[in-house]
Amino acid sequence: MDLSNRVAIVTGSGRGIGRAIALKLAEVGATVVITDIDEALAGNVVEEIKTMKRQSLAVVADVSSLPDVTKLVDETTAAFGKVDILVNNAGITRDHLLLRMSEEEWDKVLNVNLKSVFLCTKAVLRHMVKQRWGRIISIASIVGIVGNPGQANYASAKAGIIGFTRTIAKEVGSHNVTVNAIAPGFIDTEMTQRLKEELREEIRRRIPLNSFGSPRDVAEAVAFLASEEARYITGQVLNVDGGMAGAWM
Repeated sequence: MDLSNRVAIVTGSGRGIGRAIALKLAEVGATVVITDIDEALAGNVVEEIKTMKRQSLAVVADVSSLPDVTKLVDETTAAFGKVDILVNNAGITRDHLLLRMSEEEWDKVLNVNLKSVFLCTKAVLRHMVKQRWGRIISIASIVGIVGNPGQANYASAKAGIIGFTRTIAKEVGSHNVTVNAIAPGFIDTEMTQRLKEELREEIRRRIPLNSFGSPRDVAEAVAFLASEEARYITGQVLNVDGGMAGAWM
């Protein structure tokens, strides 16, 4: 895979899966724009990329806000002249059983996890359609496929990403823009490491490959879908889950 001369935006890339995706795209040659609500985290990833002799830029943005998304894309094109790849990775959780879930918790998760995908995709598509090349990759979740108690908001947002992906792929395919999603399973990140050990072990036993994924596993899939090797793949959802979704269904 060679992404030299490609410019990528990765949302929520200050840590975890987003950081791994940004570093992998830089590793295979891309210029990467790091965006996060945490300026320090975003700046740290930029410095890591610069040690790889790649160009990078940090833009602090709330990607559920239209003005912030406009700023993000404008600063990217001002600095690098174009945007070729968008990775919609930003996401949060606010878990509760539905009867205990507040309207604020519902709205916040839908805004950050799903509305951001709408805003960012719409903003970059104008550039991709004009240049007749683009890759949009959104991070969904197996929870959006199989559901999960206590995550009605999160599962709804991730299921929405899947429907959005399949629809936009049909709308922009004639412009040589591909639109795909990745549905990770249980990935070993700071968030999942906070779970109780007995729960982690119970989850692990339900994974056919008998292990948790790493952020790098997701990043490798993103890099493939962003590459020329994946030019004939669009409207698809790739599960990166060790077989977990099939085991739960």
